[in-house]
Amino acid sequence: MPSVFPDLLAFKLYAPLILRLVLGIIFIVHGYPKLFKDFAGTVGWFDSVGIKPAKFWVLIVGITEFFGGIALIIGFATQLAAALIAINMVGAIVLVKRKMGFVNGYEFDLALLAMALALVFSGSGFYAIDLPL
Repeated sequence: MPSVFPDLLAFKLYAPLILRLVLGIIFIVHGYPKLFKDFAGTVGWFDSVGIKPAKFWVLIVGITEFFGGIALIIGFATQLAAALIAINMVGAIVLVKRKMGFVNGYEFDLALLAMALALVFSGSGFYAIDLPL
């Protein structure tokens, strides 16, 4: 495959590491308040946008985001965690953000979805505790 920077291809297994770390941090930061800081407020918001049963879905989304983010950072079950986060982002886009349009709507969620899918397809890269199957 031709490359503008062929010498950098020697570092291609660092790309998933970068994606894991950034995506993991983002999802830990977004999942933590759902579970531990403002659970009741998040339940109320989910209910107000029509996501029912709200308490159940806040738990599912919060667990996926917070613990999925941790899994990504340490590189544990990377493809599974990334797949669950991708599903989470599809839900966010379809159920909430789509109505807001692309700009200032779902563009960030779409970028997160793309990052998660890249990890589903590529695996964990360097510095992960995933075991090859």
